[in-house]
Amino acid sequence: MNPLFASDNVTSACPEVMDALIEANSGIASAYGDDEWSSILKTKLSEVFETEVEVYLAVTGTASNALALSALAPVFGKIYCHELSHINTDECGAPELFTGGAKLNPMKSVNGRIQADELAGIVRGSGNVHVTQPSVVSITQSCETGTLYQLEEIRKISKIAHDNKMSVHMDGARFANALVSLDVSPAEMTWKSGVDVVTLGGTKNGCLAAEAIIFLKPEMVGNFPFLHKRSGQLLSKMRFISSQLNAYVSDDVWIRNARHANSMAKILSEGLNHFSNIELAYPTESNEVFVYLPRDVIDYLNNSGYDINEEELDGKAVRFVTAWNTDLKDIENLLDKLAQKYS
Repeated sequence: MNPLFASDNVTSACPEVMDALIEANSGIASAYGDDEWSSILKTKLSEVFETEVEVYLAVTGTASNALALSALAPVFGKIYCHELSHINTDECGAPELFTGGAKLNPMKSVNGRIQADELAGIVRGSGNVHVTQPSVVSITQSCETGTLYQLEEIRKISKIAHDNKMSVHMDGARFANALVSLDVSPAEMTWKSGVDVVTLGGTKNGCLAAEAIIFLKPEMVGNFPFLHKRSGQLLSKMRFISSQLNAYVSDDVWIRNARHANSMAKILSEGLNHFSNIELAYPTESNEVFVYLPRDVIDYLNNSGYDINEEELDGKAVRFVTAWNTDLKDIENLLDKLAQKYS
């Protein structure tokens, strides 16, 4: 089966990242993040986010999310998240493991995003020794349905969280795709809207394996360095992770990559929506396209060599994902293949 459009995890790393890795591979460097690349990255991300930040690196999104939550939620804490969130559906209990037992409180909605008024209505239990204590609200940007939290939504959610003495975590696996679509700055989408910690993903948008846990309020770091080491994510040769992210956020590489992925998704979405028996499940706002496909269409595409993932979200909509290097010709070939079925 061809995994084309199955995920943005199936793509290669972009040239800028690979060049940076080769350059970092020359000579020797201090270990465990005491290298020049890691120092430069912290300075660079502080400039990108327009505030002094603390940065810790990981090689998977699961590790970065679970680690971030372990810094924010006590073992008796409660983490509010959407029911479709990656931390709830795709991380094999890692958040619960890394936090030592904090409870996820999944919420429903029709669009894949937490609704502020619904959050306000269910936050309870503070001070009650019999229940887990409200500790964190975790949102994903862009979210698992491919749609986006508008800045005002983030601000409202953050206010409710902070009013209830909770922290706000943003899963930014596709952070750059959201930036491009909203046309806002990293600062506007995070700390200026109330976010405390963001896990910045690079792997889905051109990096080889690079994720960053970014504390937008350095005073919240606490004992995190020990959690980082204990998790096995404090790599001895950290320069090879730092160098990837340095290249990623330099010279607008991450923005160009995300812009291309988003534009390809828009073309694919419009092409799929052209067929009368194919219906978009959600608006296409980033680089993920969710559609309802008839059974015979799914079988036809699978038999034609495509790998149609039927396990996404609620099992009703299937997902097509574009990436930094998606070729327009591949989209045209897919649409032509569908057209042949109905010719």
